[in-house]
Amino acid sequence: MILEAVYHRPKDNYAYACTNNELHIRIKTKKNDIQEVTLLHGDPYQWENGKWIYENKKMILTGADHLFDYWFAPISPPFKRLRYGFLLSNESEKVFYGEKGFADSPSTDIGDYFCFPFLNAIDVFKAPSWVKDTVWYQIFPERFANGNENNDPEGSLKWNSSDPTPSNFFGGDLDGVIQNIPYLKELGISGIYFTPIFKAQSNHKYDTIDYFEIDPQFGTKETLKKLISTCHEHGMKVMLDAVFNHSGFYFEQFQDVLKKGENSPYKDWFHVKEFPLDIDMVPPNYDTFAFEPTMPKLNTENNEVRQYLLEVGRYWVKEFDIDGWRLDVANEVDHHFWREFRKEVKSIKPDLYILGEIWHDSMPWLRGDQFDAVMNYPFTTNLLNLFAKRTITPTQFVENMTTVVHMYPKNVNEVNFNLVGSHDTPRVLTECGEDIQRVKQIYTFMLSFTGTPCIYYGDEIGLTGGQDPGCRKCFPWEKEHHNEDLFTHIQKLIQLRKDYSLLANEGALAFLPGYLHDQCLAFTKSNGKDTILVLLNCKDEPTSYSLPFNLKGKKITNLWSNEDFAAEADSIEVELEGYGFAFLHF
Repeated sequence: MILEAVYHRPKDNYAYACTNNELHIRIKTKKNDIQEVTLLHGDPYQWENGKWIYENKKMILTGADHLFDYWFAPISPPFKRLRYGFLLSNESEKVFYGEKGFADSPSTDIGDYFCFPFLNAIDVFKAPSWVKDTVWYQIFPERFANGNENNDPEGSLKWNSSDPTPSNFFGGDLDGVIQNIPYLKELGISGIYFTPIFKAQSNHKYDTIDYFEIDPQFGTKETLKKLISTCHEHGMKVMLDAVFNHSGFYFEQFQDVLKKGENSPYKDWFHVKEFPLDIDMVPPNYDTFAFEPTMPKLNTENNEVRQYLLEVGRYWVKEFDIDGWRLDVANEVDHHFWREFRKEVKSIKPDLYILGEIWHDSMPWLRGDQFDAVMNYPFTTNLLNLFAKRTITPTQFVENMTTVVHMYPKNVNEVNFNLVGSHDTPRVLTECGEDIQRVKQIYTFMLSFTGTPCIYYGDEIGLTGGQDPGCRKCFPWEKEHHNEDLFTHIQKLIQLRKDYSLLANEGALAFLPGYLHDQCLAFTKSNGKDTILVLLNCKDEPTSYSLPFNLKGKKITNLWSNEDFAAEADSIEVELEGYGFAFLHF
């Protein structure tokens, strides 16, 4: 038994409160090393005749990556307290594992067991429940639609008359979004995520000048109120994007420091290393986003800065009834600020969704005191590597995705923001070598998987484009420029996700073997009564997939084709065309 590979800690994604009454316990072991894990658990105050009383519960193997097996057990302690340990078994030995290490048999000292002191309801991770049923659509406002030419920036180009550059403008605005809400409704969208709409110099608006004003090229505050009320009338949520890590170059307070140096009352609003500020120095003599001198980093440890930004957070929730904040470069802002931010905005709207832009393992931000979710880029990378870049096999994909799924608690995964493209990445169709079938497979997986999925504007009609600025083209509204087949495919997937909660966030997830030269990707979602098997052929050659369980005598429905068939044989083969897929419900 490889004991040094065994890992557990009584916190975060290894021991957490899933509900007010249920704890989830996880442990990882060396892959294929342990045959069985038994959880020994009991209330720390239940004793008889001088002995602590505990119960045994077999743990479930919930997945394996290339190094580890992951085991899971749900526990509902009647008194909300728990002491627990693990009994690890293979063919040759049994080993007890507790807080103080390993032993040949279960310890009689309760101090050797892990401790979950008390399940306090206030500590349970609670994200807004509506997010689990939301399909997002990300809009880059400057390039979605021009609904009011009167507010176009000076020098704006005719819509879609040129390729996007870092500095050109086409006049996209909020009126353009309002006019096209019926299009989003037709697609099945239930949430819109806007990149920044506040006053800024650039076309991307991540260089904020005034956090309390809408950029004039997008409209007015009245336009935003009309947009939000229209969205709400159509059952759509609205999430705005805020940049609290850094301001823009023309932010009034930064301009004051540039002019007055040490005499500026705002000198401590930024991380200045020496005066005067030198914007031509490489790197600048003040902290910035990356090494970009026009994006000076804000000092969120400064009380004035903190109060200013907290009021920004409160203002747009209170006055405009937004449903979510997406927070740019969230990992570079101090945790203390985010804890305060959460309290302030949630006190106004408890079911507000707080989404952080973090590209790496984000557990420190997902303990229930800061964010509800992060942008799930590990998910993105894995999906693109399988279908777009074709650098991994389905087996490697399952191993990687098993790691991703076990990075966070289940109730985090259910609201984590899954995406395959954004304003920061090449278009998904471009990544796929403009192969529509591979794009369809990507959306088939994403829109039937755990999490809250997001579509980047235009990806649903086959828009192409490389890395920024290529991924920021104008949306072509002429139907002849739309791939209607792709649109219909995504539209149907969204509808199925709404119709069958197992294709969203209900049920337990389990990956299945790929078979036949590692060609297929398969997983089930099951709630104990119903099961849906999602099956994808990852190659362009046809294949068949042998279902790895006995379904004889059961009625099976292919949800995509709406065909029913009864399983008569002992084994069932599912025929799949190249890049084919099936949703089998039984």
